[in-house]
Amino acid sequence: MNKSLITNLLAGIFVVLGFIFDQAIVLSVGLFALSGAVTNLLAIHMLFEKVPFLYGSGVIALKFQSFKVAIRNLILTEFFSEQKINSLLSKAQPNIDFEPIINNVDLNPAFDSLLEVIEQSQFGSMLAMFGGSAAVEPMREKFIEKMQLSLGEISQTDDFKALVSQTLSQSNSAESLHNTVLKLVDERLDELTPKMVKEIIQTMIREHLGWLVVWGGVFGGLFGLIAAII
Repeated sequence: MNKSLITNLLAGIFVVLGFIFDQAIVLSVGLFALSGAVTNLLAIHMLFEKVPFLYGSGVIALKFQSFKVAIRNLILTEFFSEQKINSLLSKAQPNIDFEPIINNVDLNPAFDSLLEVIEQSQFGSMLAMFGGSAAVEPMREKFIEKMQLSLGEISQTDDFKALVSQTLSQSNSAESLHNTVLKLVDERLDELTPKMVKEIIQTMIREHLGWLVVWGGVFGGLFGLIAAII
């Protein structure tokens, strides 16, 4: 179900009915609802796509390097710090399974970092018009779920396991293993393109951002009703 399309269709129907039957209140509700829904729909589109002559659009691509740095710091700080690696090495297991650790790590700081990047970008002022960070709060759980899945998949790749095994066989130094992980993470992040990052984030949050269009239409309609009555 496309929430944005349904909201705009309903608002459009109100506009048509109000115009045909000369109902000022219905027309006002429809016009305000349509303007609110379309404005929010445009804002969501501008978050992912560069729109000519609209400053601040395409913030995901513009902030590509910031997202890469945030992901890199998250992985190295939360999952593969020297302290955590020391703890793993103390168990002396030849094949270390990182996935249970990843599933138990708190990823809320990662989501907060994502919000911070958006709020500090040109899109931040526009997002504030629609409720600020609270407007995208519903996507937190989905973001965490996707991040855990992606990081778990990375930890299970043959390249990653081979590097870990090689490092463990050569040295039991946590610093050495940390540097190996650092090298692997950097190599993987270098493979990312702005388009790939945009598609990853878009897949995670577009469904939830659709509610911005719905509520834009609802509150726009209420404002239109109040304006018509006044």
